[in-house]
Amino acid sequence: MAKKLVQYYVVDAFTDSAFKGNPAAVCLLEEDRDEEWLQAVASEFNISQTGYLTRLTDAESPNPRFRLRWFTPVAEVELCGHATLAAAHTLFSRGLVNSNIIEFATLSGILTAKKVPDVKAMNDSNSQKGEAQECYFIELDFPTVPTTDFNFSEVSLIHKALSVSSVMDMKITTTSEDIFVVLPSAKFVTDVEPQFDEIRKCPGRGIIVSGLAPPESGFDFYSRFFCPKFGINEDPVCGSAHCALATYWSQKLGKCDFVAYAASPRSGILNIHVDKQNQRVQLRGKAITVMEGSLLV
Repeated sequence: MAKKLVQYYVVDAFTDSAFKGNPAAVCLLEEDRDEEWLQAVASEFNISQTGYLTRLTDAESPNPRFRLRWFTPVAEVELCGHATLAAAHTLFSRGLVNSNIIEFATLSGILTAKKVPDVKAMNDSNSQKGEAQECYFIELDFPTVPTTDFNFSEVSLIHKALSVSSVMDMKITTTSEDIFVVLPSAKFVTDVEPQFDEIRKCPGRGIIVSGLAPPESGFDFYSRFFCPKFGINEDPVCGSAHCALATYWSQKLGKCDFVAYAASPRSGILNIHVDKQNQRVQLRGKAITVMEGSLLV
């Protein structure tokens, strides 16, 4: 019996403009596929993440629930923000759910995505003629990612890997063991020239770099994320990295709400709230579908 065609969408996440933000492929599965196939398809797409959605019909929840798995071109990962946003956008925008809240069963537990009104877009849509724009954000509810002190004897290796001469602070995340490097300013973040062969020699999974944004920018902090060990030289807008970024800057700045700028060449914007009491991070963003089709194998 021939396998059913698998419908897919390529979605740019954490942006409302095509070819910006972070691209993710979203595949809608109607039957189980083995690990080898899942990884092979992710390698074929060869973008930072491919997400696989399977509807769960026996969930004890009033909200629609889907199993969601994430694969880079070389490995499965336990948490991915932008591919979750892309998955939620696909389900909402294609009318595949009759709800404003979606639950995802993942390796990091149950994660939720919900529609949140974009008041400004709604006002703009009412005052302008023509095609209405998407008048909502998608809010993801993720766990916080703590950081701890990082005592690495060969700090010069980090300097060499990032082509930087000055580092303000250095931590490591307690979950994925990403090195977290704080630079003197946002300009230092944008000017980083990553040496990917050197980054591969560094401990941990990848390197997050961040710095305070200039006051006139409208942002709180800038960041970039490099993860060549997982087949992603630079992740354009890493949602899961912002679970660590928001936690760190919340402690440093004494605030809970942020507008963050991902300073990769594709760029991206995240609105973030840190819920310290429940140790959660809410990430808000938009997304746009740029491609759709079917897998024939």
